Amino acid sequence: MRGLSRKLYLDLSVPTEEDQRSDQQRILEALSAEGVKEEVHIPVRMLRQLYPLLDRAGWKITVSLSWNGEKWELVDIESGDTARQHYGLAVDLGSTTVVVRLLDCNSGEILGEESCFNKQIQWGTDILSRIFFCKDDRKKLEEIRLATVESIIECMDKLDVKHPVSRKCLSMVVAGNTTMIHFLLGIDAFCVFYTPHAVHADRPGFQPAKDLDIPLNGYVYCYPAKSNYLGGDIISGMIETELYKKDGISVFFDIGTNGELVIGNKDFLLCGAGAAGPALEGGVVHTGMRADAGAVDSVRIRGGKIHVHVIGNSSGKISPKGICGSGIVDLIAELFLEGWIDIRGKFSPEKTNLIQKREGQLCIEYAPGLYFYQKDIDEFILTKAAAHIMVEIMLRESGLELNQADRFYAAGSFGKYVSVESAITIGMYPDMEREKMINAENSSLEGAQKLLLNKELLADIDQILEEMTYIQFAEVDDFLEQMVAAQALPHTDYKKYPTVMEKLKKRQNICFY
Repeated sequence: MRGLSRKLYLDLSVPTEEDQRSDQQRILEALSAEGVKEEVHIPVRMLRQLYPLLDRAGWKITVSLSWNGEKWELVDIESGDTARQHYGLAVDLGSTTVVVRLLDCNSGEILGEESCFNKQIQWGTDILSRIFFCKDDRKKLEEIRLATVESIIECMDKLDVKHPVSRKCLSMVVAGNTTMIHFLLGIDAFCVFYTPHAVHADRPGFQPAKDLDIPLNGYVYCYPAKSNYLGGDIISGMIETELYKKDGISVFFDIGTNGELVIGNKDFLLCGAGAAGPALEGGVVHTGMRADAGAVDSVRIRGGKIHVHVIGNSSGKISPKGICGSGIVDLIAELFLEGWIDIRGKFSPEKTNLIQKREGQLCIEYAPGLYFYQKDIDEFILTKAAAHIMVEIMLRESGLELNQADRFYAAGSFGKYVSVESAITIGMYPDMEREKMINAENSSLEGAQKLLLNKELLADIDQILEEMTYIQFAEVDDFLEQMVAAQALPHTDYKKYPTVMEKLKKRQNICFY
């Protein structure tokens, strides 16, 4: 494999009166003989180690190279042959969860994967709270930066329990949204949120790991961003899905606090992003929570009764504590199909005695002591409407119809866990052939892994950024009109959702057209 790092065993010739080449030159020429054609830089900290290490090693050494964006840098020298011990790290730096994967860079084998909550959460579950916390305050910004780094290191520590090699890794690839990368680099991220949205750094590229306080000898590569809201996690998703290489039309949709969308193929890439709200992570909902132990993540209504699945409750000992994004989508879809809410998302108390009034508004008890309120539904419908019009407007701006799309990639943690049927039922996803719906799972992490193992993909990243055309949704003339239309369940135009109409006919014997 030819990734972002290399590790090579060199059996160097011993200096003689006839061969008075320097130690430095001896290593460089040996590397060239091993097929390393690019320039190699040996920094002074490595030059200082050549003596007496080479003598003691009998001139048989293993050198570690890390790509710095322009050339190879020699970052470690070891006695003997340790070339098989070649490792790297791929990181998905999410605003809620950080995931780190350990790779054998010789074979490409995944040795381990660990995750933890992003330690930035202590300053707010939503990104805006964190941005405002450290705005124009270097001390607080440093706190955010260190929390970000500590999250990555916590995952490395977990990996070391089974494979104590994370500190020996030569390269790390990080994919995250624009704000997360700013925080990792210790850069004020208010620019991401505030007009004119000109960010401070969109292509930070390769940075020495030690400059970021990450305990590696080599370099950290941060995926570039296209815009303030379309970050490196989406570019990484492009590398993973290879959307930019395909003939047919693909739709790539990653929705969370923001919704990021790319439509295109090998000939064009149209992209856009917009705020979707915190509802998908359990925000704004009275009993909302992240997808953690105790969260309701799946809901079904059968025989007039609500049945829920609770994360981590395989033993039956964990009671539901709240509801996460996938559970919310299921709940609203089931309430709609049962007729317990109407097309506006308003409760119909005459349909079931499970609907009651608390705190001055209608609600339903979806689990013992846990209530879902009318205001919760209203807030979530705004989120689902935003998701719908992103896809609809982007298709229209592309001059395409939905039936021309060959693939619909649902990416990110929400796309991984949400029920496609429920998302279509409420009008969040388009009603299209299910075989075209692809769960892209954590494409951000997968794209980071791909790049770690294949340096040639750096050229592909440049190509993607060059080909992408960014659309500002808010500047579309009929944006508000489209937003209002999409706030109905599943939409004011029923013909856009034929399979949902069939479900309603079966569940309620209702025909809308």
